[in-house]
Amino acid sequence: MELTGEQLKDAETQLRRHLPRSLLVYGNLVLLNRVSSDPVQVLVDTWPHFTVIVCRPLHVQEGDLFKDILFFATDEALMEETIRKSSILDWTRFLCLAISLRHMEIFNAVASEKRVSSKKLAVCHMMILEDVSKLPSVASSGISLGSLDESHVGWVSQTWKFANDDEAVGMIRNMIANFPSCCVLDAQRRPVSWILTYASCAMGMLYTLPEHRGKGYAKVLISTMAKRLHTQDYPVYCFIEEENLVSYRLFKNMGFTEDPTYRQAWVAFNEQISVW
Repeated sequence: MELTGEQLKDAETQLRRHLPRSLLVYGNLVLLNRVSSDPVQVLVDTWPHFTVIVCRPLHVQEGDLFKDILFFATDEALMEETIRKSSILDWTRFLCLAISLRHMEIFNAVASEKRVSSKKLAVCHMMILEDVSKLPSVASSGISLGSLDESHVGWVSQTWKFANDDEAVGMIRNMIANFPSCCVLDAQRRPVSWILTYASCAMGMLYTLPEHRGKGYAKVLISTMAKRLHTQDYPVYCFIEEENLVSYRLFKNMGFTEDPTYRQAWVAFNEQISVW
């Protein structure tokens, strides 16, 4: 069934009990319940208590990797039954799913039964800041901070490695318009370093222009954004691709930790054209 109104708030409360492994779906509901965003369906197997919850974006175009379907389940057998027999997933169409890496075999097995191709797009560490008060001291004297706005969409999309189509640019525009962001501004009030918030409430797209690196801007942005999210009662976390050792060390040095047994994976099914 699809959740609406107060049910979404109740689902957020239920997911809080399963943190940190429910964090991706939980963060999505946190923002969904508080700010404007692209329309999303939130579906559960049963109500008022559920074992499987799915966040499914609406108006997805074929091959759109930036409107992923999010899954969380407390019972693997029921999750497998849900994805195999229900109408939540249309296995005849392109699907981009965000799932726990430990559930990968289940989804691949169902896809194989249905003769659907699959492609692992990314596997990420989920880094969490448990205690904002333990952020290391960061020198920010003389640094001008602000938030991104509509005029900065081009700056961000030109430097994000995945922003190679209109869907990605549209996602960035939505993030800047509706979710928290932070940037360092130069003397002409132009952003030279920035960090955004995804629809899952995860911090991301951290970037500094090459000519402005080595000044500690990334640490200032992470610290500032973490405190801002915490003040608004949002979870403070991020996803870092396994091969991105520089970012992994940076966030770890800022006090972020992870469950070493957990990885988040993004997988495409029925992908006809590779765009990553």
